[in-house]
Formats: sequence, C-alpha cells, structure tokens
Amino acid sequence: MLDLTYSGGTVGRLIADAVTRFSDRPALADDHVRWTYSQLGDVIGRLLTLYRQLGLKPGDGICMVTGNRVEAWAATCASNVMGLRHTHLHPMSVEDDHAHILQDSQATTLIVDSRKFAGLGQRLKARLPQVQRLLSLGQVEGATDILARIEGLEAAPLVCPCDPEDTMLLTYTGGTTGKSKGIDMPHRAIVTMSSIIAAEWEWPQNLRYMAMTPISHSAGVKIYPVMSRGGYTRLVDGFDVESFCQIVAEEGISATFLVPTMLNAMLQRPKIVENYDLSSLGLIIYGAAPMAPDQMRRAIESFGPVFLQLYGQSEAPECITTMRVADHDLARPDRLASCGRATMLCEVTLLDTGLNEVPDGTPGELCVRGPLVMNGYWGLPELTEEVFRGGWLHTGDVAWRDSDGYYYIVDRTKDMIISGGFNIYPREVEDTLAAHPAVDMAAVIGVPDAKWGEAVTAFVVLRDGKRITPEELMAHVKAERGGPWAPKTIHFLDELPLTGLGKLDRKSLRKPYWEGRARDI
Repeated sequence: MLDLTYSGGTVGRLIADAVTRFSDRPALADDHVRWTYSQLGDVIGRLLTLYRQLGLKPGDGICMVTGNRVEAWAATCASNVMGLRHTHLHPMSVEDDHAHILQDSQATTLIVDSRKFAGLGQRLKARLPQVQRLLSLGQVEGATDILARIEGLEAAPLVCPCDPEDTMLLTYTGGTTGKSKGIDMPHRAIVTMSSIIAAEWEWPQNLRYMAMTPISHSAGVKIYPVMSRGGYTRLVDGFDVESFCQIVAEEGISATFLVPTMLNAMLQRPKIVENYDLSSLGLIIYGAAPMAPDQMRRAIESFGPVFLQLYGQSEAPECITTMRVADHDLARPDRLASCGRATMLCEVTLLDTGLNEVPDGTPGELCVRGPLVMNGYWGLPELTEEVFRGGWLHTGDVAWRDSDGYYYIVDRTKDMIISGGFNIYPREVEDTLAAHPAVDMAAVIGVPDAKWGEAVTAFVVLRDGKRITPEELMAHVKAERGGPWAPKTIHFLDELPLTGLGKLDRKSLRKPYWEGRARDI
C-alpha cells in the first residue's frame, strides 16, 4: 500500500493553496490579460481537464517554449499540479539544442507560443517522432490550440497526486561534452526554495512583482514564493529602461528581478529614470551574473537601499546564500563583494580537494546539502555520483568565508561564463567556432565587463591561407547557437596556449584580464 504519511509537500499543493487562500486578489497579468487567483485557478483546472483528454498522465514529459505571457504560466502550473515532468526550453537558444533536450528528456508533448515559436514547433515535431502532441498557445497550423480547446471545459479540482520526491522540473544546463545535461528537480526542492525565499527575503508588504527576464528561468521560479504570499505578478516580454520605469510607475510595482546587465543599463540612462516615480519599488533582486562592488554602490545611491542578492545554481536554485537588503551597507564597501550568508535549510561548507573543511579566510570549493538540492543529473549516474562526492553537492565555485559567516566567490572550478544573466559554456562556443571552415582551433573565456558582467571572448587560430573578419565569426556563432553565445571580442592568434599535458590552458588566457581582482558575484 502506498504510504501517504509524508505526502502534500508539492508545488501542486502550493499552487492550489494560493488559489484558495487568495481567490479575490490580483494574481497575474501581462500586456493583454489580467487574472485574479480564482481566475488563474479556473484556467489551470480547465487545462488539467484538457491534458487528461489528450492522454497525458502523471510522470509524462512535457516541454514548452514561450514568451512571458499569463497563459504560459497557467500551463506550467497545470503541469505541476498534474504531476508532469516539465521542461522549459531556452527561448534564445537554437533548434538543435531544443531537439537534443526534447530527445534527452523523453518528452512526448511540446507546447509553443504562437506569437514567437510557431515555426520552431512545426520543425521540431517533424524531425522528432517521439513528439506525439504539438500544442500551442494560440493558433498554429498542425497544432492543437489549447487556449481554444479549454473554452467551455469544466475545471478539474487542483489536486496534486505527487510525492515530494517526484520529478517536477527537468531543467537543462550546459555540459563539458557540449551537450546540455538534465537536472532532476523534485517537488521537494522547489517547495524548499519557495519557503526560504518567502520567509527570508525582505519582500514589501504590498507585493507586486515584475518579471521581465524569461519566466523559463530565474524570474519564473520566483513566482512560486510570490504566489505563496498572495502577491501579484506582472509579466513583461523583454526589457528596456523606459518600459521598465513606466510599468513600475503606472502599476505600483514593489519588487522585481534584474540581472546586472539591466541594472547597468538603468545606471547609464539617469535622465530616463528620473522622469518616473519609482518610489513604490521596495525590493530589487539581483544575481545570475557578476556585479562589481562599485557598480552596486552606484545602484544603491541611485535607487536607495532596496537591493537583495541571490546566489544559487540550477542544481540548488536561487537561495544557497542570500545577501539581504540589510547586508548592503555602504559603510562596509568590502562586504558588497559578498554573496551573503547561508540560508535556512541549507548547510554550506568550503572543502579542499581532500574533502576537508577549510578555515575562515581560506579559499575552498563551496558545497551545499539539504532539501534544496536536486535529485541528480537525468540519466547520468556517474556524473551524479561525482558531483555529490563526500555527501555534498559540489557547486564548482571557489569561495572564502569571513568570521561573520559571509561568503565571497573568488573563482570557478568550472569554466562557465555568466554573461548578461545567461550561462555560457566555453566548449559550446568553441565547438561552434571550430565548425567554421576558416577556423583551426578556438578557445573561449569570460572577461570582466561593465555591461555584461562577463563578456564572451574568443581566441582563434585560423587555418592556413584562410581569412575571415571577427564580425563574420560572431555572426556565425549567433546563427548557430544564439545571440548570448556570440563572442563580444575575437582575437586571432598563431597558436593557443597548452598545458604540459597538452590541454588547453584557459588559465593563462584569463590571467591578463582577472589578475588582481576577484570574480565578484
């Protein structure tokens, strides 16, 4: 007999409770639609009815590629309540990446946004026999328009049949082989994340949250804790300074999430910012990319003491540590380089290569354990065992801790670049560059950049007799991989530096750019 003693701690339950408790409050809006919690719950319930009519059942895999629109969030919530294994496809990635993720995740259903991704959905359905159902938000030829189909359907009860350890989210991140790897995220981890964020972050009393970065990523998972507090979420499909300021002023937005690239854009356009009343903005969450302490100081001077920094990774989302609003003290400028203290429910330590804890002030690999952590990498048991060695999740980040318990990221054991809030893996760009007929070898690193946090920078050795401009290679990467992966700078070299073992020596490439400074998170 199934033991239900510890059931209930699921994301589906969080959603259902929010709908019940806050039924008349405003829940969700975009440029076209506004819903209360009750209206959101009704749409979720009708989507549940449709999903079952279409033959979906708990545990099935479903992928989605959409813009920031309310119907996309409702479809995500319906997946969560029903117990589907949900995967968001990166809206700025390329078709080959989407195809790999669809295949690896074993998804049989694909949902696309008719406004942006109709053609992509049709091509993926044609090339992948495993995709049994192409669903769409709006009319798309050859797809089932789920918005039209739910009209007149009876809403099913929002009852989640899942165990807290069931996979709720299968999210993909880059890998050393150049192929994305799936992260098996159970309901338990997202409920833990939501609980920590709801309890520890200094949310304004009148919580009106705006998401301008893709809800497929960090901006989206923050909607769960906002819902748990009965807050309102305003979805915006893309960022520019003036529209940000206008929506904050017109709708009384009190909280938002911005990557440092966006904050830098705001700081560079003070005349636009000064034209709007932003006094309602009581919390600006930032993270997902490095931000220099001097930039943070200027941001505080411009917007006031409203900043909160998150530190996490896909394997332990959003809140391994938090640098709270109260921690951003201009009288302690050294502390602005910190990523904060460990959050409740997260045990954090710094380990050396022998898995021994290092003393305060000494760099070590930042490791975490607790209910926030993933189950493992999807279908990759050896990699899972490696990342959990010694009973800790190894983040790949090197940090030191001061005597007050604040952590400071100083380097990465992994080579990942964080540019404009996106995770860029050098091998992905290197392989794309090397695929060009003019390129013999390529190496890619991230270098400090005031706008992007880190700028993707490539070093290229051309084949004998070949000629090509940096701009042509940048356009090649953009076409093959997507805009965030395109190098901002390309240097042509006669040869690449190698280690004594014949491996690419990225450390020597980074040294001129990073020597004498920490990689601030």
